Amino acid sequence: MTIPSPDASALRATASTFDALRDNLPVSGDPRSPLDSHTIASGLSELCVLINYMADEVLFRTVDRKRNGDVAPAIAGFAAAIRPACEAATALASVAHRLSSLDQAGQQHVESAAPNYDRLVMGNALAMADKALRATAESLRDASTTPSPKAARTQAARHRSTAAAPAPSPPPAAAPLAVPPGRIARGR
Repeated sequence: MTIPSPDASALRATASTFDALRDNLPVSGDPRSPLDSHTIASGLSELCVLINYMADEVLFRTVDRKRNGDVAPAIAGFAAAIRPACEAATALASVAHRLSSLDQAGQQHVESAAPNYDRLVMGNALAMADKALRATAESLRDASTTPSPKAARTQAARHRSTAAAPAPSPPPAAAPLAVPPGRIARGR
């Protein structure tokens, strides 16, 4: 038994949104995906909205726990995905910072115009963001298929109750009491 369907659907839909965001990030060295301030700022803004959404899901499900049953797996899934999403936001923020520094220095927002060091730093940061966004999506998908602890305990208890129990063995035969000769055995 997995987590309730609406919770699993919400987790999977959020994972798909993270995949879409990852697919829209520029790829370092690819001329078809421009590395400019607008693209990075837009991605960072969308990512922050997603992080806020997941934090709200944790809050609302925690508050609504009594009315909607076992929401703990969904809470855990959204909460666990926030950390890698924040790592991606940090990486994108470092690219935005680097692009802003280049802009202040009077250089264009074109990747080929940036000095080698800046291109390397931004390329590494974009790779870290890509990796963190992938980890976020995978974490959400894993959480959508993880059975809840309560369901796992219930299933284990059912398995134990339906498993064939060993047949009880007959009690050992009682040996007759030895009564010394000349004495009468009396019952109590």
